[in-house]
Amino acid sequence: MARGILTLGGTVQDLYSLLGVSRGASAQEIKKSYRKLASELHPDKNPGAANEQRFKDVTSAYEVLGDDEKRKLYDEFGEISTRPGFDAERARAAKNFGGFGGGGGQVPFDLSDLFGGGAPQGGAPGNIGDLFGDLFGGGGARRGGPRNRAFRGQDTLSSVKISFADAVQGTTLKLTPSRGGDTIQVRIPPGADDGSRVRIRGKGSPGVNGGPPGDLLLEIEVVPHEHFTRDGDDLYLDLPITLVEAYQGAKIAVPTPHGEVKLTVPKGAQSGQKLRLRGKGVQRKGKPAGDLYVRFLVTYPTSDAIAEAVEAIAGHVGSPREDLAF
Repeated sequence: MARGILTLGGTVQDLYSLLGVSRGASAQEIKKSYRKLASELHPDKNPGAANEQRFKDVTSAYEVLGDDEKRKLYDEFGEISTRPGFDAERARAAKNFGGFGGGGGQVPFDLSDLFGGGAPQGGAPGNIGDLFGDLFGGGGARRGGPRNRAFRGQDTLSSVKISFADAVQGTTLKLTPSRGGDTIQVRIPPGADDGSRVRIRGKGSPGVNGGPPGDLLLEIEVVPHEHFTRDGDDLYLDLPITLVEAYQGAKIAVPTPHGEVKLTVPKGAQSGQKLRLRGKGVQRKGKPAGDLYVRFLVTYPTSDAIAEAVEAIAGHVGSPREDLAF
């Protein structure tokens, strides 16, 4: 369990700085840095009050940053998230109502709610305003502003599944809010990818005291395609061709997001051979279209006639592996 606020000379320290790592450091980098510092600062190796305190601070920092969930909360809320009893959901509500860094906004509930209904350890409820002075950017909550101030509603997150083709080409969805109300029409732009989010203004939670509603964030889940795959704005297709088409060459129809195109299969095409169709991939607004890469997969039927034909040519076919070596 984290030991709470980490201070040096009365100043709250940044946990990443304590461990000597950047905010984008990997879990492995954080662990490595902690082990190095803990070894250097351990009281058995370096006795002394200053080293002992720093050893405790470094250990407390690692207890937060070495835990994925605690680290996420710290990145979102800062050192306040390390205090005993911290309630993340209530803190997010306060943040959405303008209470966090909002330039002195009034919060319409008791600050002790952020800590599960009790004052933070070591502070009485009457001192909460002073304890969270930095939290409310100027102390608007301490000045006792009007309780009937309007607040913007919270943003809400929802998800929706769409087909691979709809994600590439774009589509329009009609959604019915779970809490009731009018149907919402949402335009998904061409090129949406798995995990993409679309913001629908004013369709989130209702505001407080007549304030504007929040937004709806719609997260896209793309259903995989049976034949096509995607890498960025490029598309990939494994295209089955017959043995005759591969040997003699052919012109065959290939579907693309931009319509059907005629593709020339060269004579003697082999399985695994690739062709690129320029500009036939994903087209996103303001960006050049990606390409479509086609890979031939030579197929052949199984029948008595095919078996006889294979037997007839077997003696005329040399080994394709004569030069194969490691």
